Amino acid sequence: MRVLGILGSPRRGGNTEILLDEALRGASDHGGFCQKIVLRDLKISPCLEIYKCTEEGICAIKDDMQMLFPRIAEVERLIIASPIFFYSVSALAKAMIDRCQSLWVKKYVLKLAVSPVDDRRGAFISVAATRGKKLFEGARLTIQYFFDAIDVTYSDELLIRGAEAKGEVKEQPEALADAYELGQRLVVE
Repeated sequence: MRVLGILGSPRRGGNTEILLDEALRGASDHGGFCQKIVLRDLKISPCLEIYKCTEEGICAIKDDMQMLFPRIAEVERLIIASPIFFYSVSALAKAMIDRCQSLWVKKYVLKLAVSPVDDRRGAFISVAATRGKKLFEGARLTIQYFFDAIDVTYSDELLIRGAEAKGEVKEQPEALADAYELGQRLVVE
């Protein structure tokens, strides 16, 4: 089973990446073929509303999303990992999601298949420095609607409050175990 982890954190080696790596390890240890994409290493333009995608469901902007589109479409399992920025996902993650407007067009306007794979499931991993009651609501909705547009069922999440210092989550064995188990669940259940 192919598992794609997409890291939306601008900080390498931080809490979000640590948890994503644990989830991918859990998936890999239970038979998943895992790959990680680090968005900060890619050149991704925001959606420019060119509307060329309305012709065939293909984005006209030539950047690193052209490499990412087929990977998103071909995997059975997808994990999006992003820290919280102003009650939403990072700008890196949001730019990638917005560029998938072409996949939304493919599905809802052109009535074409987004993926050749059935039973696609995804999970969301997020870390936030604060502890607000509604801290993850905006980001969760963004990921849920993104998953819907690309024919992925939102099946799991790991949301960690109050972790700000780089690597702080390493001192939370429960969070690490939860991430590992999330990856395991994605490929086993």
